[in-house]
Amino acid sequence: MSTVVVTGTQWGDEGKGKIVDYLAQQADTVVRYQGGSNAGHTVVVDGEAYKLRLMPSGILYKGAHCVVGNGVVFDPKIFLEEMDGLAARGIDLSGIRISNRAHVVLPYHSIMDGIGDEKRGKNKIGTTKRGIGPCYMDKANRIGIRVCDFIDPDEFARRLKEVLAIKNKELKLLYDHEPLDYDAVLKEYLGYADRLRPYVCDTIALLHDEIKQGRKILFEGAQATMLDIDYGTYPYVTASHPISGGVPVGAGVAPRDIDKVVGIVKAYCTRVGEGPFPTEQLNAIGDRIREEGHEYGVVTGRPRRTGWLDACVVRYAGMLSGIDYMAVTRLDILDNFDEIKMCVDYKYKGEILHEIPASLKVLAEVEPVYETFPGWKCDITKVRKYEDLPENAKKYLERMAEVTGIKLGIVSVGPNRDETIVIAKDIF
Repeated sequence: MSTVVVTGTQWGDEGKGKIVDYLAQQADTVVRYQGGSNAGHTVVVDGEAYKLRLMPSGILYKGAHCVVGNGVVFDPKIFLEEMDGLAARGIDLSGIRISNRAHVVLPYHSIMDGIGDEKRGKNKIGTTKRGIGPCYMDKANRIGIRVCDFIDPDEFARRLKEVLAIKNKELKLLYDHEPLDYDAVLKEYLGYADRLRPYVCDTIALLHDEIKQGRKILFEGAQATMLDIDYGTYPYVTASHPISGGVPVGAGVAPRDIDKVVGIVKAYCTRVGEGPFPTEQLNAIGDRIREEGHEYGVVTGRPRRTGWLDACVVRYAGMLSGIDYMAVTRLDILDNFDEIKMCVDYKYKGEILHEIPASLKVLAEVEPVYETFPGWKCDITKVRKYEDLPENAKKYLERMAEVTGIKLGIVSVGPNRDETIVIAKDIF
C-alpha cells in the first residue's frame, strides 16, 4: 500500500494541480476529498493548459480512477461542463467515480452565497459565489441532498420539493429574491442525474478495496491550510478541511492508511478574498509578483493579493498536517528579482511570536520579521537536477526547509510536467 496526501500550505493557489498531476504518473487512483467548484487547478501538459475545478487532477492519465469523495460538495452542472470540455479534447473519462454520499450544490446555494456575502458589506468574506458555504451549511443542518438521492428520480423529486419549500421562503424573506420554480429545477437536474448516474458508486468501499490490494492512491485537497474552517484565518476561510486531517473524513479512509503528506509551498505568497495577510506587498513589488506570476484566479479571474513568502504559515501547516516533504512551486517566477525576502517570525508589541495567532486583530497587526536573500538573476526553467540550481536559489530553498522544519521533496521550475526537480525518491 502507498497513499500520499497533497495539501496546500498557504492560502491556496500554490500549484497543487501541477504536483498532483506529476505524482499521478505513479498513482492508480486520485481522490478529491473536500471543497467544491470554487477551487481551480491548472495543469500544463506539452504547453497545453487544462483548468480543472471539481475534476480530480489525475484525469489526464488514462486508466487511473478519479474519485470525487464524499467530503466534496458536488455541482453537477459544472462537473458536466468539465467532462464535456475534457472529452472534446480527447480525454478519457471512464475512470471517473463520484461518491454517492457527496452533497449536491443546487441553484439556491449559489444565489444565497452571492447575495449573502454582499449583504455583509465591508465585512464580506469574498466568496466565489459558487454556493459552497451554503451547501455545507445545509449538510450540517441536515437538510442537504446527497448524490444517492439526486440519482434516484422519485427520491430527488420528493427531497427537492421538501427543501425548496424552505429555501424559497428564505430567498424571499432574507434575500429579497424571487422564488425558484420547482418544476424547472427538477427537470434540469434530472437531466444531469441521467448523465452522471453511471459514474456514481460507493467510493468508500472502492478505496478500501484498493488499499487492501496495495494500489497507489493520491489524495488532493482544494484550497489550503490557511483557509481551513478551524485552523485558517476565520471567518475568511472555506467551509471544509483542506489539511491532511480532512482526508479520513472526506474520503472515508482510516488515518492509519495515510503513508505520506506532501505540502505545496509557493515560493512567494498569494491569497484571494478578505482577511489578514502579513507579508502582503501593496506596492510595486506586489504588482510585479502578480504580473510575473500571472496571479489571477482560475475560477473567477480576479487578481490575487501578493507578497513575500511567509515561512511562519508554512511551519504551521507542517505541524497541522504532519507534512513529510514540501514541494516548492513557482520558484522560476522569482528569477529576475534582485533580492527576495522571507518572513521567518512575527513581531507583536515588541515580542517575537513563533506561532500563528488565532486572533485576526493580532494577525493584522503583526510585523513580519524578514530575512533578505540575493536573487539568482537567471532562467532556471531548464534545470532538472537540484545540484544544478544557482547557489542563491539553493540557499533560499534550504533556509525555507530549515525555518519550517520540512524536508525538500520537489522543486517546480515551470508550469510543464517536465519542468520539475524531484529530490525525494520515496514519495510513492
